[in-house]
Amino acid sequence: MTPLIEARRVTKILSGIVPVTLVQDINLEIMPSEFIGITGPSGSGKSSLLYLLGLLDLPTSGDVLIDNRSTTAMTEDERSEVRLTRIGFVFQFHFLLPEFSITENVALPMHALGKLSPRAASSRAEDLLASFGLGDHRHKTPDQLSGGQRQRVAVARALANDPPVILADEPTGSLDTLATSQVFGILRDLVALRGKTVVAVTHDLNLASQMHRRIHVVDGRQAKDETTSDPVGTL
Repeated sequence: MTPLIEARRVTKILSGIVPVTLVQDINLEIMPSEFIGITGPSGSGKSSLLYLLGLLDLPTSGDVLIDNRSTTAMTEDERSEVRLTRIGFVFQFHFLLPEFSITENVALPMHALGKLSPRAASSRAEDLLASFGLGDHRHKTPDQLSGGQRQRVAVARALANDPPVILADEPTGSLDTLATSQVFGILRDLVALRGKTVVAVTHDLNLASQMHRRIHVVDGRQAKDETTSDPVGTL
């Protein structure tokens, strides 16, 4: 089986008077329908690794392959298309546009890709929101929703173009216990029910223990890659 994403000796160094190594010599394969947690101390390079895997940043050396294609050899336009079609992103802070309704926010990636008409994009956005219990809120703006609801909108937006991979950076980091359980349950169901691959940076070891794999990063290096004893459990 071909990995959806593969990191080959990926290193990221910030140049400067004193260069800073964010990620060092990481090799990693991410397979279809995996639920993976990336853990590690604060400042260990977890988010930097996720951004490299999602083509939001480029490695200083090494390569990231998407569907067995080298991304360092791609043009920026080609990488943009890969991000739009193959990868969905969820961040700790939702980054929803406050002047747009949540339906319009979810439809934005579809407009960027340009494969659906505006009406079809809006209809799909409404269907996604309804699947996360937000159908009655579809005309509201983000500031009219709770933190947990906004994060569910962010997950719906990540699914807009039906990518096989969702990358999430501390998706529950700013949420209370109830909203954390709801958002984690959605991510778990994306794997179990929709066959998506989800890779999530988290500081919550309880959540990480309920994923298929845990990749532990220390000082930019991959210190551990292990299968959990209780994959895709319940909170």
